[in-house]
Amino acid sequence: MTASAADPADPDPAAPGSTDPRAARTRARLRAALWEECAERPLDEVGVAALVRRAGVGRATFYLHYPDLQALAVDACADVVRDAVEALHAWRGTPDAAAPPPALAAFFADVAPRAPLYRGLLRPGGGGPLGELLHRELRAYSRRERELAGAPEPDLVASAVAAAFGGLLADWVHGLIDATPEQITGRTWRLLISLHRTPLP
Repeated sequence: MTASAADPADPDPAAPGSTDPRAARTRARLRAALWEECAERPLDEVGVAALVRRAGVGRATFYLHYPDLQALAVDACADVVRDAVEALHAWRGTPDAAAPPPALAAFFADVAPRAPLYRGLLRPGGGGPLGELLHRELRAYSRRERELAGAPEPDLVASAVAAAFGGLLADWVHGLIDATPEQITGRTWRLLISLHRTPLP
C-alpha cells in the first residue's frame, strides 16, 4: 500500500531539514530578509508582515516553514554557529597560546563587517537566539572533545568555554570590547586555552 500525499509518514517539504528545492529557496529568501531587517532594527522590533514583504512571499508561506520569528532566527544563525564551533577547534596537537588557528582569525574578520546584523540576534552577554544556539552547540562539542581526551570536569569546562566565547563575541559586536578582529582573536584564544588548562581536582 502506497502512502497518500496526506499520509503523516510522508516527509514535510517545508520542514527546515527538507531537501525540496522550492522549500529550500523559500527558506533562503526568508533568512536573507531577516538579516536585512535586523540590519535596520533589533529582532524584537521585526514583524512578520514587514519580513514577508521584503522576502516577497505570503504570510501563510512563512508559517508553513516556521512557527514564529524565533524559529526563523535560529535557522538563520545555523551557519555562523557552525563556523564558530569549527574555528575554535581548527587545530591539532598541543594548542599554542601565541598562535590562534587561522580559521578563528577568519571567523572574527568575517563577523566584523556584519556586526550590525548580529546585534539583533546576539544580545550583550551572549543571549538572544544566536547566543543560545551558539552556547548549546559549542558546549556539546567542547564537552565531547574533552571527554575523548580524558580531561577532568568536561561538563564544567565545556560550560565555561561556551559561556566565555559567547559573551566575548556578543560584547565585541555590540562595541563593549574595543578590539580589532586580530586583537579579539588573540585575546579570545588565550583566554579559552587558560580555561582548558586550569588545574581542577
